[in-house]
Parts: sequence; C-alpha cells; structure tokens
Amino acid sequence: MATPKKLVFIDTETTGLNPDIHEIIELGAIIAEYDPETKKLVEKEIVDLKIKPEHLETAEAVALRINGYNDADWIFAVDLKSAMQKLQKVSEGGIMIAHNMAFDYLFLEHAFRKAGVENKMHYHKIDTISVAFAKLGGVDDIGKYSMYALCDRFGIKNQKAHSAYSDTRALFELFQKLMSL
Repeated sequence: MATPKKLVFIDTETTGLNPDIHEIIELGAIIAEYDPETKKLVEKEIVDLKIKPEHLETAEAVALRINGYNDADWIFAVDLKSAMQKLQKVSEGGIMIAHNMAFDYLFLEHAFRKAGVENKMHYHKIDTISVAFAKLGGVDDIGKYSMYALCDRFGIKNQKAHSAYSDTRALFELFQKLMSL
C-alpha cells in the first residue's frame, strides 16, 4: 500500500453512545493534503451531511438534545448508504483523524457495514486526544483533553459545538496547533 497523501478529519454526531443500537445522524469531514512548499495543510474537500435516522425510537433524548436534532432540520437529510458512499469516495487512502477516535471509528465501521459500503481509508489513524497528551502531558495546568478545553486553550472558535461539521473544523484547526508545538 502506498504512503497516504491525504488526511481525513472526521466527526460524527449520533443518537446515543452504542453503535450497535444508535445511529450516525450527522457527518462532517475535511479532506486535506500537506503542501511541502508552504508546509501547511490544504483543504481539498468538505463533507457536511445530515443523515436520516432509521430508528429514532432507540435514540437517547439527551443525545438528540445535545446534537440539536429536530425533524425540520433533517427534512432533506440523506440516507445512510448515500452518506457512506460519499465518505468512501472522498476518503479513499486517507488517514482518519478524530478527537476520541474510538467513538467515531466504531460508529463509522458499523455504518459502513450496515450500508454495505467498503471503508477504503488507510488503516492508520490519529487521535488528537493522544496527540494532545503527548504534546501537553507535562504542562501543569492542562488537566482536560476535551475538544472544548483544548479549543479554549488554543483560542479556537467552535461556532456550533456538537454539530459534526463545526466540530470537524475545530478538529482541523486543533490538529494544526498541536503539530506546531
């Protein structure tokens, strides 16, 4: 397998915490590549999708409240298979980057399987919680590695926390700040 050239920053919003019961209802992704001339990440593609839930009866009320789910905003949502096909197309061969990788990865793998779509991302993954711990672990005042705490520390504005694309945008900025330390 060739060395990956792209990074796939991803965030999901779900109807709960268990990927066997709950569903992805929002998916955000920024596909980026490293430009050796400028030594910066360059955005190549953006994914910002609302996904039609199939089983709202199993949703946790607190998850729907946190994610801001309402029927009106999801009226033009795509079905799961269309969402996973879109993600497959733009992410093929890329390294997935997420904040709390275990959560997003488990939901994505379940969604890929359920939709009958192959996950073609590279097998390597980067978790920004681990990166933050590695870079900041010795800092006396760090204490927390939540997205909120790290964005606050680095002055990153997350315009609409707990919406997938806004969290992905904050993730993209956070990763760059962490890498510059």
